[in-house]
Amino acid sequence: MIYFDNSATTKAAPEVVDTYAKVSERFWGNPSSLHNVGEQAFNLLEQSRQQIADLVGAKLSEILFTSGGTEGDNWVIKGTAIAKREFGNHLITTEVEHPAVYNTMAQLETLGFDVTYLPVDENGRVSAEDLRAAIRPSTILVSTMAVNNEIGAIQPLDEIAAVMRDFPRIHWHIDAVQGIGKGLMDHIFNDRVDFVTFSGHKFHAPRGIGFMYKRQGRKIAPLMTGGGQERDLRSGTENLPAIVAMAKALRLLLDDEGEKVKRQREIRLAILHHVEKFSKVTIFSKESPLFAPHILCFAIAGVRGETIVHAFEQHEIYISTTSACSSKKHMESSTLKAMKIDDGIATSAIRISLDEHNTMAEAEKFNQVFDELYTQFEKLS
Repeated sequence: MIYFDNSATTKAAPEVVDTYAKVSERFWGNPSSLHNVGEQAFNLLEQSRQQIADLVGAKLSEILFTSGGTEGDNWVIKGTAIAKREFGNHLITTEVEHPAVYNTMAQLETLGFDVTYLPVDENGRVSAEDLRAAIRPSTILVSTMAVNNEIGAIQPLDEIAAVMRDFPRIHWHIDAVQGIGKGLMDHIFNDRVDFVTFSGHKFHAPRGIGFMYKRQGRKIAPLMTGGGQERDLRSGTENLPAIVAMAKALRLLLDDEGEKVKRQREIRLAILHHVEKFSKVTIFSKESPLFAPHILCFAIAGVRGETIVHAFEQHEIYISTTSACSSKKHMESSTLKAMKIDDGIATSAIRISLDEHNTMAEAEKFNQVFDELYTQFEKLS
């Protein structure tokens, strides 16, 4: 089997699964309990928090645990809207955000908030100048992704940071779910960002666990109230086995990150250079430093994306249409729509997404199967 759908989810690493099992067996106390069993669990929880903080260059108090990217995005956006409502009701995001951001913004619009959706260029990237022009006295939040989940476009984070430095009271959130472990940490954790959200299952941790960076001193309202865990910001008994496993997965991910990124880029380009030779192929993820090393999105004119996905599946090669969150619902690609790609081409789009375990041999096998399928598609059309 060749698994090229890592932007949808990754396989949990064996070492991570082992850690999860051991913690479940040995540290089953509630971290909030006063007795020794609870104290052991609490100490392990805080050790994991410190490990993650050290890995991303943050303070221990700036790391908060969530159930994943969707909760993190919702928490930052709604939590800011609640906490800063008295200062304004205007929020800014982009037209190419993940539904966890886009649909959350749309929900706030029904509650009286005003949202500006920044347009993107032919590469799926926003303009820092457009952002500056959109900011108002009533703006309380700017939310931008680091890496687009459909085509892999990297947003101009350094340029956005330069704009945001002129507006220090506005919260800036980066959805870094697709950006972690891809050589972008220095750009994501710049000196201006206030909130960054991550999802563990995108880097070989268990599903249902994630973490958020919250800059010290920034105010955000809790979405879940109760027992006061996570410094009264996110109540609920902590998922200790998953948290410890996620800390381990992050350490493994960031170990020798540069070499892993280089390998993924080489594999991606080997496929890109092969498929771009075919006349009916349109490449959306270009050979450019403006795109992440692990995502390649392209279309074969006249063949629907789901048809291509199932054709490769017959060869035990697993890819996807543009987004796992929308593929089964047959939703159109929001990114390609924002890029003003013709619907006839957009519906043919597929996405290959790599991780550090994919190999050049797998790319060569993909290219071989692609040749066979392309010939079949030509005959059918």
